[in-house]
Amino acid sequence: MSNRHLSRTIVLQTLFEWDFSNKDNSEIEKILTYNIKEFTTNICDWEFSKKLIDNVVEKKDAIDNIIEKAAPQWPIEKISIIDRNVLRIGINELLFSDRKEIPPKVAINESIELAKTFGGDNSGKFVSGVLGTIYKELGEPDKNQISNKNKKRAVIKDIPYEKMLIEKKCGAVVYSIDEGVIYVALVHDIFGHWTLSKGGVKEGEDLEKCTIRKIKEEIGLDILIEEKLGENEYIAYDPEKGKTRRQVIYFLANSEFKTLKLKEGKDAGGLDDTKWFKLTEISNLNFYDDILKIIIKAVKILNSKF
Repeated sequence: MSNRHLSRTIVLQTLFEWDFSNKDNSEIEKILTYNIKEFTTNICDWEFSKKLIDNVVEKKDAIDNIIEKAAPQWPIEKISIIDRNVLRIGINELLFSDRKEIPPKVAINESIELAKTFGGDNSGKFVSGVLGTIYKELGEPDKNQISNKNKKRAVIKDIPYEKMLIEKKCGAVVYSIDEGVIYVALVHDIFGHWTLSKGGVKEGEDLEKCTIRKIKEEIGLDILIEEKLGENEYIAYDPEKGKTRRQVIYFLANSEFKTLKLKEGKDAGGLDDTKWFKLTEISNLNFYDDILKIIIKAVKILNSKF
């Protein structure tokens, strides 16, 4: 067992005790020190363990918010204590660690191993699914990196494309004109990207009606659909369903220029901000590649209209 794998094990044990007993954050170092002395000799990396557990505790609220976005059907309090603390460790290393020191796939694989060792029968699968969702949202950094341990690619178990569940979604590039200036309404997610408001289509629901409903729910705007912009498809990971093909239809829509109101709390679905941007400001924003294509098309249409 490597020093760092052992260190993660001790950190997990410490987080379990801290979480289970609802202890104050100020007690975490005392628990960690005791566990290192009790269960290891000198092979545990104290500095690594201390840094890891401090970061998890400090960023707990942000990490739990990410867990709820990646596994929306599992409220954080209903996830087992082992599983949620394995996820806290994994997400901390995946999002907030130096990737040169801890590559994304190392963070994922280490967490899966912890879940398999200390969790229930389905813990490994559950942790793999949640971290896989987040990894996909990050754009799969270092996807082709080779593992030093066995020289094989450390990838999440694949599902044939044709067997993936298809989920239909609808969304829009919403624009408004204020004092002769064109603005576009965007939302910001917890992974650091500006993106488009969108949501799932109800069974039998018209796509335009879906879009009008979702924009109203998510950012508080009443919109008028003008034309279809296009569609894209991306692969997402669901802890229960596995890989899914999410097909999104996007429209261009007009709205009154008024204050945007983002859903709050768990209803926000992993979004943390919404804002109007002038067309001239959009080029400086961080978009997902598939969203950027839709934005560019909308900008061209708007520039030709006005």
